[in-house]
Amino acid sequence: MTNPAPDTNPGKRKPMRRGVPAVAAAMALAASALLVPGTAQAASTVANPGFESGLTGWSVSGPAGSAKTEAGGYQSTNRLTHWLSTSTTVTTSQTLTGLASGWWTFRANIKSGGPVNSSKLVLSGCGTDGSTVLPSTETDDKWLSLAVSANVTTGTCTLKLSTTGTGAWASMDGVTFTQGKIDRKVRGADLSGVPKNEANGAAYAWNDGTAVDSVAAFAETGTNLVRLKVWVNPADGYNMKAQVVAMAQRAQAKGMKVLIDFHYSDRWTDPGAQGIPAAWQGLNPAGLADAVYNHTRDVMSALKAAGITPYGAQIGNEINPGMLWPYGQTTDVNPNDNVVGPQWDNLASFLKAGARAVTEVSPTTKKVLHLTNLDKGVSGLSWWFDEVTARAVPFDIIGLSYYGYWHGTLANLQGAVTSLSSRFNKDVIVVETSYPFTLADNPNAPWENVITSTSQLVKNYPATPAGQAANFRAVQDVVASAPGGRGLGAVYWEPAWTSVPGNGWDPADPSSGNAWENQAVFDYNNRALPAINEFWPDPASTVNLP
Repeated sequence: MTNPAPDTNPGKRKPMRRGVPAVAAAMALAASALLVPGTAQAASTVANPGFESGLTGWSVSGPAGSAKTEAGGYQSTNRLTHWLSTSTTVTTSQTLTGLASGWWTFRANIKSGGPVNSSKLVLSGCGTDGSTVLPSTETDDKWLSLAVSANVTTGTCTLKLSTTGTGAWASMDGVTFTQGKIDRKVRGADLSGVPKNEANGAAYAWNDGTAVDSVAAFAETGTNLVRLKVWVNPADGYNMKAQVVAMAQRAQAKGMKVLIDFHYSDRWTDPGAQGIPAAWQGLNPAGLADAVYNHTRDVMSALKAAGITPYGAQIGNEINPGMLWPYGQTTDVNPNDNVVGPQWDNLASFLKAGARAVTEVSPTTKKVLHLTNLDKGVSGLSWWFDEVTARAVPFDIIGLSYYGYWHGTLANLQGAVTSLSSRFNKDVIVVETSYPFTLADNPNAPWENVITSTSQLVKNYPATPAGQAANFRAVQDVVASAPGGRGLGAVYWEPAWTSVPGNGWDPADPSSGNAWENQAVFDYNNRALPAINEFWPDPASTVNLP
């Protein structure tokens, strides 16, 4: 994944410019501090990729002792480790020559810690260069696979691990440099709350105060997919067919695709709530399957009539425990509900009904099954998909929720993407993620936030604008770099749901507040935060979603 210089993308209005990091000058000075011999490799293969021969083949610039090989490699004896006790920079690099023109990918197993954004994998001197920040692994000290691509036009390319800042450290092992590219194909935003926000007076601005349309802001900063939830008949009248179609048109007009998220309820659905819509109460399982089909077909037909072909459609939202309880529940059901035992066959019939409606109206739209609770282990997710696969439920993409403060480490996430995509031969998208930019409540609209304490945060990702941006980028990169190449990217959940009176969490209570406002990518003054730039495409990114 690559952070391009902003001037290479004219025409896109970005609220904060990436530019050259402030540490660039310090890096240049550090390069002259110490040079460990290591000549350019006159070959297109990496020399000593596992550091089993110490630093042979690699060049080091930085303070004495700041780069070394040590025991504890990734499935090997040794690894390279950077560690800095002062605010300087250390870089370990190797230059390869004789390269064929085209895309090449630098991949390594990594660990890192210390200040936000302190270590990077870098490709330089290649033509279209690239870099990506190492995610923090201090929570569980597990290895991550990380990759970055560059378009080689010069026949040469330099691979670097660069670390900057007091207390920063990073380890690298198992380096490869191969032809091909890796990128964040999906860079999404769930904008379901925008219509109600705007109706209640919400306004948005760039960081300099210039007003901007919220949908345009995401399009102009590189978002290529907009997720929109659909409720059946909510009390507030929002997130229904009319608003979804209108929002899909706005997204498409700005060049973005849409992902439709069917909840099959009148309000929020998640592992703790999968209620039957009021209009469907009293239906038996066969009747509920028909209702799912008719509702799905109705919404998809309205989108088609408006000229919208959705990229994907979620058949249910966070449906680990099933949906349309108790008839589609996957866990033991209370006998008082006159339903006993897990209802996998019913659930399969509901999912097939929704999938059939999607395909009949829009054959190219991808069908997504969305689960959460990564913290409970990938085996539970595999078990779920085994059950629906055994019942021939059709689907194209596995959707996951991943909130780092709830769902385990980035290594857990990458392991799930790799395991699930391999086992079920499906692409994977994180369809929900977010992170706070502050722990403070909004003084203008006090309502206790979901995340309020430093004890809830992911280690080395503070609740600051920079920490929020870094966490979102880390999630995207970990998914896209997952071995197997089936991780497509991530969707930020409700980044434009700012706090305005009348648009609280409860559709039946206009006075309810917004417990997620500190995770939006607009601050309490409605100005864009740095995280909005993390939708910006890599040079390697494809124009069309896969």
